[in-house]
Amino acid sequence: MARVCTPVCVATTLDRGRPHGTTVSAFTSLSMSPPMVLMALDRGSDLLALIRRTGRLGLNILAGGQSDLALCFARKGADKFADAEWSAESGAARLAGAAAWVGCAVSDLIDGGDHVIVLGTVLRAEAADAAPLTYHARTFGTHCPNADCLNAACACSRGV
Repeated sequence: MARVCTPVCVATTLDRGRPHGTTVSAFTSLSMSPPMVLMALDRGSDLLALIRRTGRLGLNILAGGQSDLALCFARKGADKFADAEWSAESGAARLAGAAAWVGCAVSDLIDGGDHVIVLGTVLRAEAADAAPLTYHARTFGTHCPNADCLNAACACSRGV
């Protein structure tokens, strides 16, 4: 699955006013009517336990320059938000500078092997004018429109 390009996002929730989050790459849109998304979390995830309790989920789709945040939130630890600028929205923590934000009410949790699939009904969604951070072949990158990749000046065409 490392050969499949995925968006990188930080999933969050607020519990008693305190933000919690983790980096996820198993995220996608699910439905337009009603607007829904899905993501998967390991059964042992601390965030999953909190999402079960709060019923709220925020998805911060990171921007191309936010690989440092992706790495920070991928680690275990108590205060991943210490150096992150964030605000409370839709019952979750919204990270500043993200390419997109999706605030959700958790509508269902479905067992899926060693993970749990979280279905979220979208309460609020916004997108910035920023290229998304992607993960492919165990490295971070970003999307480059195909027409730009045909240009010799594009970093994509040089394998950068």
